Parts: sequence; structure tokens; C-alpha cells
Amino acid sequence: MQVGSAIAVYFIIWWLTLFMVLPFGVRSQREAGSVIAGSDPGAPATPRLLRILALTTGVSLVLFGIFWLVYVNNIFGLAAIRDIRR
Repeated sequence: MQVGSAIAVYFIIWWLTLFMVLPFGVRSQREAGSVIAGSDPGAPATPRLLRILALTTGVSLVLFGIFWLVYVNNIFGLAAIRDIRR
């Protein structure tokens, strides 16, 4: 796999992981009991974006590492798929 392809795959994994990690530990303003006037009561009370970005990066690195091992060892290659049918 070329470097550009690896970066593209990592970016896709990171982006998908971001949307999976976003809701973890988020409390709405209504749940926190302090709704700011003019804002949605369902908006996060404290977004903690740096924590979410760090968690996303860590999880996506692990997932990309798993992808890389599967790709390098050709675990799901055409030969493996052909052998499953037998």
C-alpha cells in the first residue's frame, strides 16, 4: 500500500471513529441544570473537544493498526475467500 492510500484509509477510519466517540460522556445543558438563554437545551454543557479528539486519534490508530496487519498478512485476500467456499 502506498503512503497516500494509507493516509486516506487512516483519515476515513478517523472520521468514522470521531462520530462514534462524539456522544461518549456528553451531558446536555438540561441534564446539567444550567441552560444558557438562547441556546438549545440539548446542547452539550461542556463539549471537551480536545479529549474527544485525543480519544478519536487513539482509537483510530488501534483500528488502523488492525487494518494494516490484516492487509500486510493478506488475511482476507482472494485465496482466503476461495478457501472458505470449500
